[in-house]
Amino acid sequence: MTAPPAVIRRAPCANPADAVEDEQAVRAMARARMAGTGRVAATLPSGDVDVDPKSITVTRNGPYRVRGSVPLARQTIVADEEGSSIAWEPGETLETPEEYSLCRCGQSANKPFCDDSHLRVGFDGTETASREPYLAQAEEEDGPRVRLTDAGALCAFARFCDFGGQVWNLVERDDPEAAGLAVREAGLCPSGRLVAWDRYTKEPIEPDLEPSIGLVQDPAQGVSGPLWVRGGIPVYSADGYRYETRNRVTLCRCGASENKPFCDGSHAAIGFRDGLDERATG
Repeated sequence: MTAPPAVIRRAPCANPADAVEDEQAVRAMARARMAGTGRVAATLPSGDVDVDPKSITVTRNGPYRVRGSVPLARQTIVADEEGSSIAWEPGETLETPEEYSLCRCGQSANKPFCDDSHLRVGFDGTETASREPYLAQAEEEDGPRVRLTDAGALCAFARFCDFGGQVWNLVERDDPEAAGLAVREAGLCPSGRLVAWDRYTKEPIEPDLEPSIGLVQDPAQGVSGPLWVRGGIPVYSADGYRYETRNRVTLCRCGASENKPFCDGSHAAIGFRDGLDERATG
């Protein structure tokens, strides 16, 4: 997958003061609209993570603690004949209690759930991801019909951005069909790396996702992917910090990401598989 040039493009504005106000408005709307709860990242006392009905907590060198009866289901990437990702196929919903733990080290024999294998293998789950908000990390493609923001560090290698000539090229075209496809591809991106914006309302165009966790399966690559956290579920670090709440987030579950706790596509490089397919047919 080829990334676009590292160039930030912005619409021309006659008055510099208007440009500042415009940028501030975009960022303010993003913080409110991209977060399912309308809240942004904040540092909380360690362990004080029960303020949200549903939440995910990264434990130190251990699993993800999921609270609030969060649904957990398989989500499979559907590819076309050429191998391009084009859709999501919902799958089996797993039975889960109100609170459960999901494997983060990639070594559990009971994936996706934790079986304490992190203790056996001496898993180093140090969180290395940036704590800057999404817009501070993102570059902008400003097309004639739609804007696109792109935070490349969040890429989970789902490849929805490649179909139809790549989303960055689609954004540049003054064509309603191309703009519509760009919006669709951005919304299918599980990590939220890509966000499409309405040029007139300056609001993000986000899919309506119920709070849930998807177990990504990628048959075209022959691997299992990350945990797809949907619908604005807050994610807390091991030290109690609340990451910026976003509608779409992918968390590493293969143990190999260099952007922990977020996925960086390493599952494809190491051939990670969770065994759910084998167990379903065994």
